[in-house]
Amino acid sequence: MPGMSRKAVVALAASASLALLATACTGQSGSAGDDDASQETTLNFWHAWSAPAEVKAVRKLVAGFEKAHPNIHVNVVGNMTDDKINQALRSGGGRAPDVISSFTTNNVGKFCSSGALVDLDPYFEKAGIDPGTTFPKAMNEYTRFDGDRCTVPLLGDAYGLYYNKTAFEKAGITSPPKTWSQFKKDAQKLTITDGDSYRQLGFMPDYHGWETTTEHYLAQFSPTYFGKDGASRLATDPAFEAGFRMQKDLVDGLGGFKKLETYRAKLGDEWGPKHPFHTGQVAMQLDGEWRLGMALEAKPGFEIGVAPLPVPDDQADQYGKGYITGTIAGIAATSHKRNAAWELVKYMTTDTDAVVGFSNDLHNVPSTLAALKSPKLTYDPRFKTFLDIAADPNSTTSPASVNGGVYLTTIQQLGYDYESGKVTDLKAALKKTAAQIDTDIAQAE
Repeated sequence: MPGMSRKAVVALAASASLALLATACTGQSGSAGDDDASQETTLNFWHAWSAPAEVKAVRKLVAGFEKAHPNIHVNVVGNMTDDKINQALRSGGGRAPDVISSFTTNNVGKFCSSGALVDLDPYFEKAGIDPGTTFPKAMNEYTRFDGDRCTVPLLGDAYGLYYNKTAFEKAGITSPPKTWSQFKKDAQKLTITDGDSYRQLGFMPDYHGWETTTEHYLAQFSPTYFGKDGASRLATDPAFEAGFRMQKDLVDGLGGFKKLETYRAKLGDEWGPKHPFHTGQVAMQLDGEWRLGMALEAKPGFEIGVAPLPVPDDQADQYGKGYITGTIAGIAATSHKRNAAWELVKYMTTDTDAVVGFSNDLHNVPSTLAALKSPKLTYDPRFKTFLDIAADPNSTTSPASVNGGVYLTTIQQLGYDYESGKVTDLKAALKKTAAQIDTDIAQAE
């Protein structure tokens, strides 16, 4: 599944790519953008997909482009993690990429601020394409940084709630919870203890769990990570405190951190068939759209339900939103074939049929509003939940930063310390963490 290789790539490449981007080239000028896209040329396109089915899907996408643009040939290079891409973006040369795609949206700030990728706004304007009406709101946001649109969405991920319908019926629960207070009650109803452990846990809330990260929880509270002055709002936006307290309340209400962690250590990993949701050991699961296919392949002994994640009780009218991320594409600043490269990027990311076909092949969320509504999409009916989450204007993402995802790692560490009891004064910890985020960003600029 696409999610599997994406998450692995992100985990392995994040630290290395940040260091490499810090020394990336600044944009080249002059003849780099003066090529004639109607002339015979060959582009190098580097991407990170590696599984056979994924590689086949990419080649199919590129073949469609070459059919529409017979004068432009594309040399496709797969399994390129961000560290490899960034080395090539620094050095340039004939074998370096003209077009790249990356799974690491956290690095958009670095890509843009370093000048490693060109600003695409002039290309969109010349083509008469309005990104604001072409892409879902959250995707439009995470491909920009500080007024620079150096990347563009290329399929996406949306996060929702998976639930065990059989377990729901046994517990007398008739529908998925819409608010966090309902969620807590349902998670407790679904929890069946077995001595000092669990026979069935309603939900694993720990931040060390599967996809239960701070940003995925906090998205449901719609926080503003940074103010207009660029300073962290972790201590001033009440959404953050509310999100942390909600998660801690879940941890305490489902048995406490130590008991949950002891149970979690005995469960299967995120990507194998023994994932605890597949086996019924956990009745509800926060996860991305790719989980549906993986869960069905595991042939669980229950019916799978899919719904949006709950929202705070005072935001019940926004039920249906979720956290959005995805793959990004861009044009290398070192490329001397930018106009031809733009034709490839434009086709892959804005041609409705191309986006729909790629989505069908990879089982990821389409990245244009038109593709999300296309009758040519083929999917399990439950997958529509993720299409709706992606299209929801209230869905959010984590914004780009000049030092990549460092601020998210800092916030995640606070989550670990708070849920475990190491931090007891949350307000003070939020202020301290906000100051650390501001210091880290200042040092990176």
